[in-house]
Amino acid sequence: MIAKLRIFVAALAASLFIGSTSAADVGKSAPQFTLTDIDGQTHRLSDFAGKIVVLEWTNYGCPFVKKHYNSGNMQALQDKAKGEEVVWLSICSSAPGTQGHMSASEWQAATTEKGVKSSAVLIDESGEVGRLYGAKVTPHMFVIDADGTLVYDGAIDSIPSGRVSDIEKADNYVMAALDAVMAGKPVAVSKAKPYGCGIKYASDS
Repeated sequence: MIAKLRIFVAALAASLFIGSTSAADVGKSAPQFTLTDIDGQTHRLSDFAGKIVVLEWTNYGCPFVKKHYNSGNMQALQDKAKGEEVVWLSICSSAPGTQGHMSASEWQAATTEKGVKSSAVLIDESGEVGRLYGAKVTPHMFVIDADGTLVYDGAIDSIPSGRVSDIEKADNYVMAALDAVMAGKPVAVSKAKPYGCGIKYASDS
């Protein structure tokens, strides 16, 4: 009985370790992936070689995501970034039946209603890409430079709250990273603890 218990504990620990691993490290090449958007179009990270890319993990049911979308802050960031020819990819890794997961038509209606300005909204039902990047919460943000190197991983800004009033007070890490990259300078804050709602991965549902 004890031997069986030890085997079970060892197997559980191994599965947790595997589930928590990530191939994305700041300063290294961003992991490649392929995902389909809410309009059925396929996108590969390699399609955007030579361009700066922002990855935004999202879940419209999350209060922290609502903070940035209901205030218009996220759309403004998306619009400003796209104006600088930055590719902005919103990604949802919510498993079917969990908060944040929607059908294609529901996504289309929601993005229209919110005035989303991202280049594409990608669906990652299996959670494979989210786990590849080690995305933990929504919003969890990543910035990839034109050489394909991951230069930022973390929170959208410096104040981990759900209050809209804190947006103007906070340092926006994503915009700061983009400004630095476009100016050919090092990113001052390249990693920051992300805050938000835990991503509803398939194995967690």
